[in-house]
Amino acid sequence: MLIAVVSDTHGLLRPELLRELALRGPFAHILHAGDVGNPEILDALRTFAPVTAIRGNIDRFGPCGELPATEAVELDGYLIYMLHALEDLDLNPQAAQIGVVISGHSHKPAITHRDEVLYLNPGSCGPRRFQLPISFAILRIEDGKPTAEIIELKTN
Repeated sequence: MLIAVVSDTHGLLRPELLRELALRGPFAHILHAGDVGNPEILDALRTFAPVTAIRGNIDRFGPCGELPATEAVELDGYLIYMLHALEDLDLNPQAAQIGVVISGHSHKPAITHRDEVLYLNPGSCGPRRFQLPISFAILRIEDGKPTAEIIELKTN
């Protein structure tokens, strides 16, 4: 199963992201880890695959404010837990049988493993922040195991 993971679009849907989604798909699902900024972004992502999205700290008002703060979704037998800021994690993923924790907020892409749980931050595919890359991630679930890859977008 191929899953695209994006975060921190902040109202900017980059054509480079759309191009990469078209080239690297088809995706079974797209996960947006918050700071959407504009619900039209979710509509555009839905043209590629079903979307599960949560709200981030900039999504407090308007239509994006109605998104849940956290979400648990089961894909290909794996429980995936989404929250915007990893420091807000208030449960033990391993005890809750969560296989993947997805977060955003920091704009810093990261893949780590702790206690048999994959932690994934796809970075930001919205406006550039400091010298951080513009990126998203691909989550693969194959042979009952999740793996992730950060994809840096080439922007002008």
